[in-house]
Amino acid sequence: MIPLKFDYEVAESAQHAVELLGQHGDEAKLLAGGHSLLPIMKLRLAAPTVLIDIGRLNDLNYVREDGDKLAIGAMTRHTDVEHSDLVKSECGILAYTAGLVGDPQVRHRGTIGGSLAHGDAASDLPGVFLALDAEFKITGSGGDRTIAAADFFEDYLMTALAPDEILTEVRVPKLNGAGWSYRKFNRRAQDWAVVGVGAILERSNGSISSARIGFTNMASVPVRASATEQALSGASVDSIAEAAESAADGTSPSSDIAASSEFRQHLARVLTKRALDEALSR
Repeated sequence: MIPLKFDYEVAESAQHAVELLGQHGDEAKLLAGGHSLLPIMKLRLAAPTVLIDIGRLNDLNYVREDGDKLAIGAMTRHTDVEHSDLVKSECGILAYTAGLVGDPQVRHRGTIGGSLAHGDAASDLPGVFLALDAEFKITGSGGDRTIAAADFFEDYLMTALAPDEILTEVRVPKLNGAGWSYRKFNRRAQDWAVVGVGAILERSNGSISSARIGFTNMASVPVRASATEQALSGASVDSIAEAAESAADGTSPSSDIAASSEFRQHLARVLTKRALDEALSR
């Protein structure tokens, strides 16, 4: 199908984008890489009257150190995160997961900020950012603010971004030797994950000091495997298999053509065990 008629504006800066959003109101949408927005416009599930193109905002395309964190500009392409030596060395799970997003065309055009702002819990990256306890910098008419990943995703395709705000930067902690893994099950390489699991393990004196586990496609928003995280805190490494059995506790994933809710919960337990084992081996 062909999208409905819309006007087109080009933003010259993040602040200009905010001004344009203020001028055009709720009917305006930001266009970054376009791989999330344009398909739903073609299906007429979204019909913005104005597209504000932020694809030329090169000052939001960067990866750099920020103390004990990495700062990543919202317009940074997936492929740039995937191949960044800094991300590989300091936050390997993010570089690895970025390399699994879609196909090469998507990774070369799609942006980190666009994926997060779209708010699709079936995307690979939101659950990983949740497990990383990432922070998101947001710019709007009222100035800048920072919000935790846990508070950013509110419902299906809904985030904490106000109509006149734009996501400008993401900050993630350096892993400092923590083990990590991202495992997902999908039918074809470029398909959405039926279920995905991102795991980060920190060890001390032969036991697990902390575990952070984020799910892909287990709810309308990215969620954590809280029961398994609690079971592993301070536990022996031998308790991983038992703790993984509680991974799906408290979740109610949807049923669709790809999988039933029950099968997704089964996958969550299986993939959590595999992800934790791999994180332990790093």
